[in-house]
Amino acid sequence: MARTRAADYDDKRKSILRLSARAFAQHGYDKTSMAQIAKICGFSKALLYHYYENKEALLVDIIGTHLEELVEAVEGAITQEQSPLDRLRSLARTLLVAYEDADSEHKLQINELSFLPIEKKQRIIELERKLVAIFAKAVCEANPQLSEGDVLVKPVTMSLFGMLNWSYLWFKPNGDLSREGYADLVVNILLSGSQSIPGTHS
Repeated sequence: MARTRAADYDDKRKSILRLSARAFAQHGYDKTSMAQIAKICGFSKALLYHYYENKEALLVDIIGTHLEELVEAVEGAITQEQSPLDRLRSLARTLLVAYEDADSEHKLQINELSFLPIEKKQRIIELERKLVAIFAKAVCEANPQLSEGDVLVKPVTMSLFGMLNWSYLWFKPNGDLSREGYADLVVNILLSGSQSIPGTHS
């Protein structure tokens, strides 16, 4: 007979993901043991292994869940009534707001994927591609000089992610610039630069 899940299973799982992400981000994935994670979570090792069989499974779920939440957030930010520029701004703003309180998960996505074998990364890679595709489409719509299939679409889109993704290293929540304000600045910089590219690039 299959073991019945406790009523608070999902809440405990979310707590494990949050606390593990902080520990991995602070101490390094390779330097953090399951025993340390169990202690941080206030669990026995046996209970932790009931949720995750090893560190790999834990890291995969931390990053995968983070990306699923990002994709869901940006998909919900798109409406047909938006102008192309407003749509791109809305996506950039939504992404930065979704990054709030998720610095640890974001840091793991950027820095720790190399610890996972390729077969364990497939879900993560698919989610990353989906996120990039959403932004690439919006970039093309906001810049008439670019079209889907243009060889410059990917570098322009990844430049946008570069400016947004690495802001966690310096962005101050109580500073003069809000997340939404910085997102708008990034979009303005991106479009000003990419619109000045001459000719077609198919």
